[in-house]
Amino acid sequence: MPSLPSSPADSSVLLVQITDSHLFAEADGRLLGLATEESLRMVLAQVREEQPRIDLVLATGDLSQDGSRASYQRFAGLIESLGAPARWTPGNHDDAATMRAFCAGGEQLEPVVDVGAWRIVLLDSAVPGAVLGHFADEQLQLLERALAEAPERHCLICFHHHPVPIGCAWMDPIGLANAEALFAVTDRFPQVRAMLWGHIHQDFDRERRGVRLLASPSTCVQFVPHSEDFQVSREAPGYRWLRLHADGRIDTGVSRVTGIDFEIDYGVTGY
Repeated sequence: MPSLPSSPADSSVLLVQITDSHLFAEADGRLLGLATEESLRMVLAQVREEQPRIDLVLATGDLSQDGSRASYQRFAGLIESLGAPARWTPGNHDDAATMRAFCAGGEQLEPVVDVGAWRIVLLDSAVPGAVLGHFADEQLQLLERALAEAPERHCLICFHHHPVPIGCAWMDPIGLANAEALFAVTDRFPQVRAMLWGHIHQDFDRERRGVRLLASPSTCVQFVPHSEDFQVSREAPGYRWLRLHADGRIDTGVSRVTGIDFEIDYGVTGY
């Protein structure tokens, strides 16, 4: 499995999660009234200010809203400013074939990477033509191999769809449909420390059987937590940072930008 040049295995490493940027082919594309490229630029500027040394960037799906090559090209160019290697995984709005074609010859879609004392595994939970998520057998087999081959490494597993209920009546049905299959694998491997996803456009931090369950704000619009129906929040865009320690501990937090304002446009369909 590939390893990143980083701090020694007995040191901590810093990861940054960028998720749900929903970029368009057009630079001025808007989602629910918010210019998504502008908000991503603001988030990345804050990352550069707050995180001077990043070991790995995790892009956990819905990088694009329209699945266009131009949107992936723009996303890659923007996150390059962070000066760190990046790994991507698709979400329900991404076009997996277009993403693969754009990333051909690069390392963005490598699903397993070792950094410090940790193994990071990125899984594809997207289902073509569907909003909900599902892990194909090959993805679960990939995960099992990655865990079995490195029992000495702590593991962070990343994907797009939420595997547990989050308390949003409208969103819980469009999470990961076969979460029980995921947990059937991970429950057998004590080195699994955390799972990290996007999709829900809000902060989430819980624990299941000693495994940290984390989700993060979108770099564009946010959704109201615990809402019955689809509802956009006035909270600002943001990102998550994760400090992974050699002993398996995780320090993590969410940082949101300031000075952003927009009129929510519920007339724009397509989420």
